Amino acid sequence: MAFLKFNKAELVNLSYSLKREVIFANKTGAYANTTIVSCNTRRYHGLMAVTLDRFGGDKFLLLSAVDETFVVDGKQFHLGIHNYGNVYDPRGHKYVVDFESDPAPAITYKVGEILFRKSLLLVPGKDQALIKYELLSSPSKVELQLKPFLAFRNIHALTSQNDEANTDYVPVPGGAQFCMYAGFPNLVLQLSKKAVYSHNPAWYYGITYSDEYRRGFDCREDLLVPGQFSLTLEQGQSVVLSASLYEEKPAGLAKLFESTLAKTPSISSSRDQLALWADLFICNHNGRKRITAGFSWMFTGLLRETLLALPGLTLYASGNKAEFEEILDNLIADEQERLLRRTTQVEAPLYLASALQAYIEYGADPEAVWKKYGPTVKKIIASYLPGVRREVAMHPNGLLWAQADKVALTWMNAYINGVPVTERPGYQVETNAFWYNSICFALEMEGKYGGKAFIKEWAPIRDLILANFQKTFWNEERGILADYVDGYGQNLDMRPNQMFAIWVKYSPVDEMLHRQIFRAVAAELETGRGIRTLSPRDVKYKGVYEGSQIERDLAYHQGSTRPWLLQYYVDLGFRLNGPGFWKKAEWLCEGFFQDLGKHGVGAFSELYDGDPPQEPHGAIASALSTAALLAVDYRMNKNKEDAK
Repeated sequence: MAFLKFNKAELVNLSYSLKREVIFANKTGAYANTTIVSCNTRRYHGLMAVTLDRFGGDKFLLLSAVDETFVVDGKQFHLGIHNYGNVYDPRGHKYVVDFESDPAPAITYKVGEILFRKSLLLVPGKDQALIKYELLSSPSKVELQLKPFLAFRNIHALTSQNDEANTDYVPVPGGAQFCMYAGFPNLVLQLSKKAVYSHNPAWYYGITYSDEYRRGFDCREDLLVPGQFSLTLEQGQSVVLSASLYEEKPAGLAKLFESTLAKTPSISSSRDQLALWADLFICNHNGRKRITAGFSWMFTGLLRETLLALPGLTLYASGNKAEFEEILDNLIADEQERLLRRTTQVEAPLYLASALQAYIEYGADPEAVWKKYGPTVKKIIASYLPGVRREVAMHPNGLLWAQADKVALTWMNAYINGVPVTERPGYQVETNAFWYNSICFALEMEGKYGGKAFIKEWAPIRDLILANFQKTFWNEERGILADYVDGYGQNLDMRPNQMFAIWVKYSPVDEMLHRQIFRAVAAELETGRGIRTLSPRDVKYKGVYEGSQIERDLAYHQGSTRPWLLQYYVDLGFRLNGPGFWKKAEWLCEGFFQDLGKHGVGAFSELYDGDPPQEPHGAIASALSTAALLAVDYRMNKNKEDAK
């Protein structure tokens, strides 16, 4: 029994099925992404996108789609589906009767008495997609025709008919290989059974991606169909189509599909789904492990996303300490510029201390951790002294002031026409909380395992921050911490950033205020789908993340919820309320598992509407959301026995 299924009534309803995407990936950085009826609605959709080092490590879509056609007694039945602006042609979704998401995404079609199933897999560790076609039942032989739609473009771009495209092919055993442009790798298409390839290149014009249109982006492109493969199947027979960068042995493709399927983790619970995605977010391209922030358009190896997601995707998902360190080592090697000299997310380097604190809490040897990572932590701290970073520096009061004209310098970094929606210049509450925590952590470690020089220099600064933080940010009348403080005084927008000031291990806020701040956050920002980015009471609040790019950017940090904030909120709930918070924590998470059949099927979305019914949006598979839910699961398990 599949963990996630859809019925025929849902599948044939395009307003329903086109909003539900299937996404699968492997650890090379390759992915496949489409809707549950195989109609591409985003420029990012396709059956084979790969990371190409030769083009700077970006992802490129080679194979957009494969259209299947049955020929029975001279009649053609087209199973594919494409949007051409006002029409869908062909309309293969009307034959879909079933979709299952695991162990491999599988679509079942019914054409008269013919029952036909299509299953998709990516081969682990290889840039190779496999599609298995099975003729489950049929009263007679069926001719199966397969037409590949080629893109050969960056996933963020669109393409059109052009004279530069190479429309030729090269025969290979069991198929053909294509390379539309110089510098690209070959796309090798091969079948496990003998087939006839007919070369008849043609451009299909004006294929329209409805989701891009809805969001106000360029949405039309032309794709090349070089020809078609034809073969005959009888009842009970199957054939496997391989799309790879390298030539394969056709005779081994069926066995490869079955062995890959056998190794695919079985999904029987929501925890299994979290663990599966935790593994997929850890990209092992060219033997270097890094975290992919999300699928299908987010990048790999980002500083902020990696440091925030790292404990959840490694320690809390599988307990893999070696992988935690390997990813962290690669990040530090790759991100020296942002860690030590400049970044537009000024708090991001300070997350390193929090990640290491989580590692030590999980059971890592603190002395070994400090010996290895202490020098980097101390260099990061020193980089915030005056004269090092242009965008942020410590003021005489010990606090960090971050400001750059028309630049959003925190994680709230949406822009409209080059102007930040939430610039937040000045003293930011979370930046200074992580600043204080980093210094305290370094002083603690140096006191145990280091020397006196650092303590002599930084202990007075720690004391200075502690003396000034609360009186700078605390607002007695509102009973909250200011979101930031600039030349005009306290900005009292009710946002979740103040949570971090009471969440960090070394809080610069009097403990007697923690419960009051937590209650304020709970009253205005807590939802069943994450923590809102702005209070609904604020005139700037946008409760629905829909519409044009401008409308969505206005809502992105002005009301939309973030699941990743839950791990800090739940941590605080247990700290302040003890095991009695367990039921609330369970309620805060259960909605995400109820939504696994929405948006990215089986995956955990980046954000949700702030208003009910709180639909999912953003990246359909988010590393931060997944890591946060794993962190909450870990915290709940630690408190479960006491909650009974």
